[in-house]
Amino acid sequence: MSENTSGGFIRRMFANDIATDLAEGRVLELAEIYALDAVNDDERAMIDDYIKDAPERPEFLDRVREAREALSVSFAPEEAPPVGLFDNIMERITTDAVTQPPAEPAAPPVANPAVDDLAAARARRAERTRTGGARRWIVGAAAAAVIALGGIGVGAYVSAQNDPVNQVLQAQDVQKKSAPVPGGGTATISASSAKDSFVVLMDGVAPAPEGKVYQLWTLPKDGSAPVPQGTMDAETLSKPAVVKGLSSASSVAITVEPTGGSSAPTTDPVLVVGLSA
Repeated sequence: MSENTSGGFIRRMFANDIATDLAEGRVLELAEIYALDAVNDDERAMIDDYIKDAPERPEFLDRVREAREALSVSFAPEEAPPVGLFDNIMERITTDAVTQPPAEPAAPPVANPAVDDLAAARARRAERTRTGGARRWIVGAAAAAVIALGGIGVGAYVSAQNDPVNQVLQAQDVQKKSAPVPGGGTATISASSAKDSFVVLMDGVAPAPEGKVYQLWTLPKDGSAPVPQGTMDAETLSKPAVVKGLSSASSVAITVEPTGGSSAPTTDPVLVVGLSA
């Protein structure tokens, strides 16, 4: 991505802050710029290393996913934006950020050294809060710019490069199959040999009974045991699931399993769909 894109714009502004944010536990503030690919390889590695065991990991991943979903929904390659739209948006972002109301002036210093130390600590904390708020505002505005500019390839770049779902759905060789699910609804399998992956999307399917979840399995071509590929509960049932290893699988199956899933199927599949590698 060139330095004229919103990713480069954000990177120039915030590259020096990422290590500080991680050191001070503000990793959630980095989710949107991570999703927008507005970090370099070293910064991404720092964030990945921090988040792998962090308690904020689920919320961080949710925010990254939501940002990428917003981009993918808004991407429309056939629409040409007005000339100069990107420059106008970037100018407004910069102008508005600079013209935000200034902070209230600090009270005159107190002679007492202990009070001086306390006031200084409060001032530093307030400054960090103002800086973080401005950064979140600008990142949000830049994300809106990416969405608005999807027609000229910025949104396409972010989606295709960072979102495994869109990597499959936008692949040139993608093939789709839909099958009815007993009880109502359909399951659509979108497979790409080039990506060696497929996407499963359930539409209109009722959640599994209480204490149960749907579980995905791939059935290997060599006839070996089914391979577990994740579960879908009531919350995740309507969201797309990406599965790697298309080339080694003959079919995808869905069973109903106890909450948390099983290491091997415990029930007959409710659905089996053949795959084409």
